[in-house]
Formats: sequence, C-alpha cells, structure tokens
Amino acid sequence: MPRSVNSVASRARRKKVMKQAKGYFGRRKNVWTVAKNAVEKAMLYAYRDRRNKKRNFRSLWITRINAGARLHGMSYSQFMGKVKAKDIELNRKVLADLAMNHPEAFKAIVDKVK
Repeated sequence: MPRSVNSVASRARRKKVMKQAKGYFGRRKNVWTVAKNAVEKAMLYAYRDRRNKKRNFRSLWITRINAGARLHGMSYSQFMGKVKAKDIELNRKVLADLAMNHPEAFKAIVDKVK
C-alpha cells in the first residue's frame, strides 16, 4: 500500500509561514527552511516582548511621575504612598500622562496629597 501524504495541508502550512516571512531580507523570505526558522524566532521575540513592553511602560510611567513629583518637592515613593493613603484611584499610566501633559492638574493632585 502506498504512503499517503496530505500535500494540500502541507502546502497550506508552508504558504502560511512563507507569508509571515514576507519582507525579510535575503533567503529568509523565500527559502523554506531558513524562513521557517526566522518566523519561529520572530514569534518567540514577539511573545517575549509583549511581556517586556509592559515592564518598559511601567518604568517609563514611574520615571515621569518621579520627575513631576520632584518638581513639587516630593520623591516618587512619598508621592505614591500618600496617593494610596488618600484613596486616590489613579493608576501610574494616568498619573504619568498628567505629569507630562497637564502639569497644573498634576500639581492639584500633589497639593491634595500633601
């Protein structure tokens, strides 16, 4: 009995990977084995960096809040401690936006927690 292979599914799978590799440089875009490895690696980076992105943004927000708080004579940790104590439910993303783009609103928050 001859070996049965599902070449329709195999080709579809390869086409999907080759489509993902579109735009890559050199053989990474048109040679199956190279493209497969490149796409696999890219997916690993994408998975990892979706998590790293959250860390990076949080640290950016903390830096911005710290800079805004220090303009009004407070450190970041003092400011955040007092924000939590006063039950002001603004997250770091919003506080950082206020510190950067709306300094008068941020000053009002600082005055409220002092």
